[in-house]
Amino acid sequence: MNTFVAGERATLEERLDLQRTEIAGLLADVDEDGARARLVPSLTTVLGLVKHATFVEQVWFHARLAGRTRAEVGLPDTVEESFTLEADDTVGSVRAAYVAACEHSRAVAAGHDLDTTVEWHQGPVSLRWIYGHVIAELARHAGHGDILLEQLDAGASG
Repeated sequence: MNTFVAGERATLEERLDLQRTEIAGLLADVDEDGARARLVPSLTTVLGLVKHATFVEQVWFHARLAGRTRAEVGLPDTVEESFTLEADDTVGSVRAAYVAACEHSRAVAAGHDLDTTVEWHQGPVSLRWIYGHVIAELARHAGHGDILLEQLDAGASG
């Protein structure tokens, strides 16, 4: 199928999957130390970005869209905590958790049409809105990750 002229849902899902691939790809060529390197004052690291992206998938699809509480899904209380790395977080484990979260998100979303609405603290939102929001968030974080990887590469070669 030519995704340039696909229907609305196929287009949104294709755009979302492109960003999901970008996020997972951040961990493709980085070692454990590089993935954890703090290059900015915040908790933002390459590994932390992918861990946060898992949180994003779980908040919007596993909790809100699936109708489960954050506690049921096992989500941290704050966005900031979603960047926090644990001692047992590795490139492999965080990437695997992200890929699994994306697979589950796809399965949850498949059971809903684009006009399905869920409650959010700012008011009801549709699945269509969720797709757009998550696409934008993942794209932003993929860009952050690209910059961190550039910094890591510059430090390794300079």
